[in-house]
Amino acid sequence: MDRDTLISTLSESRWLDLTQPLSIFTPPFPGEMPLQVHFFKRLTGSFGGGQGANGQLIEWSNNTGTHVVGPRAFHSGSRSLAQLPLTDLCGPGVVADVSDEVSDYGFYTPEMIEERVEVREGDILVINTGYHKHAWDQPDVPSSTMQAGIENKEFGYYVRHPGPSPDFFPWALEKKIKLLAVDCGCAEHPMNTNIRFLHAREFDKAQSLVQAKYGKSWEELFPSQEYQHLTHITMPKAGLLLAEALGGEIDELSNQRAWFLFGAIPFMEVDSAWSRVAALKAPEGADEAAFFEALDSAELMDLTLPFSVQTPQWANYEPLSVRYTKRVGGLDLGLGRNNAHCKASFHLATHMDGEKHFWAAGRTIGEVPLDYWHGPGVVVDISGDVSDSSVYTPQMIEEKVDLHDGDILLIKTGWGAFGWNSPDSDEFRYMIKHPGPSPDFSDWCIERKIKWLGIDCVAMEHPMNTIQRIMHPKTFEEANQKLIDQFGKDWDEMFPLDKYYQDMHLNLFPEGIVHAENLGNQLAEADSGRYYVAAFVQRGMELASCWGRFVLFREG
Repeated sequence: MDRDTLISTLSESRWLDLTQPLSIFTPPFPGEMPLQVHFFKRLTGSFGGGQGANGQLIEWSNNTGTHVVGPRAFHSGSRSLAQLPLTDLCGPGVVADVSDEVSDYGFYTPEMIEERVEVREGDILVINTGYHKHAWDQPDVPSSTMQAGIENKEFGYYVRHPGPSPDFFPWALEKKIKLLAVDCGCAEHPMNTNIRFLHAREFDKAQSLVQAKYGKSWEELFPSQEYQHLTHITMPKAGLLLAEALGGEIDELSNQRAWFLFGAIPFMEVDSAWSRVAALKAPEGADEAAFFEALDSAELMDLTLPFSVQTPQWANYEPLSVRYTKRVGGLDLGLGRNNAHCKASFHLATHMDGEKHFWAAGRTIGEVPLDYWHGPGVVVDISGDVSDSSVYTPQMIEEKVDLHDGDILLIKTGWGAFGWNSPDSDEFRYMIKHPGPSPDFSDWCIERKIKWLGIDCVAMEHPMNTIQRIMHPKTFEEANQKLIDQFGKDWDEMFPLDKYYQDMHLNLFPEGIVHAENLGNQLAEADSGRYYVAAFVQRGMELASCWGRFVLFREG
């Protein structure tokens, strides 16, 4: 399939969002940290921080909301999430809806799955237990036996959901399942986790049901030493990935095949990570097998930098910090996972600036539908035309690519070569001396109806149209002289402060044109041209900006 046909096929295909909204109200996995959001900066100034943007500092556990569980959650010698290629996180698969046959504390079995769907070797398998009905954002579920006549959401979602039968994981390994995903709190049975010890009364209920149905105790069904070896050594070494807390449009895919992509944030030090999950269905009237074959043969280019405590943050923002709160070696019977609590501001690593970052009336990241984050677009390599503190123009873009109105526009300045994880890393040059857009650039973006933008340096703005001008006066003098030499005007004449301060934020966000910053990785290998572009940004309902996984599709 050629490039244009691939772009057309992806444009016409149906993209379903299987991601649960993430909020400060989303309950974390029992005993872990819920999402906490603090504004440390506002446009006009904020307690505890400066002025210039709506900047957020968050604390969180990665087992809150839709997430991928990396092998290091169980086995510290395995690959980190940042080492997982996109090919491990995407591919054909099937959604098995067993919601009609499972109930509290029960088991789903290989037989249940294979009665409903054909599971092929190497598939991604998504199991719809129906327990996403207990997710925080869903209506109450009536229950005559529960207090207030409703099921307690957190207990239903995390403590009482069904889990895999004793023979399920061995079957999944035999089928070479690439990734196993569920629509409830955990891909394991809750009573095979530390919930068994946190909620002893619930464990007694589960054990009573097992005893009545199978005539065996829990330990007889799941010998703890064997189970620990299976889940903490055998499965991670085999490369079986887990994803948890799916939701969104999952019911629309019951017992159907689709092509999936789990856009996990590529953490280096942490064992699980938030993930935006999409399922793609063939365009109406198209052959499904041919559609899957086209996607399998396509090349997916990862534009996302590894997310690490070493990642430098923007100006006066707070860097990422990681504190382990659980290790498998310190948990009862080893039935647990490595897990950390994290703290960071958003403007580090590869992220999407959302409307609310600068526009009070705008949408939060989580309010933006998945369809906005993907579509036809272009990569424009202007690296040969720019240098330290220089200015690029719309003409540079138009001369190099076939740009269509409504495209996603990714600009390749070459500054990715100076990023933190590059052999040629130069943090000062990357942060303070990158090129930026000319005064007419934002008006041109509006005229061309650009969907959203992306850049391979720390900011879509020219650094001298930000607070960096004040923080680095010597660099401003150099940039100002360069502008005079190139355009015959000084900075304040060419970029009047009242119009061009944070131009690409303040003038474009109210138009719905936002941007991604710190793109990198395989963007260095992407030539100027047309691509299909997708950003898998977490659905943070109170978040002004957020990290994500950024992808180009091109023909294989």
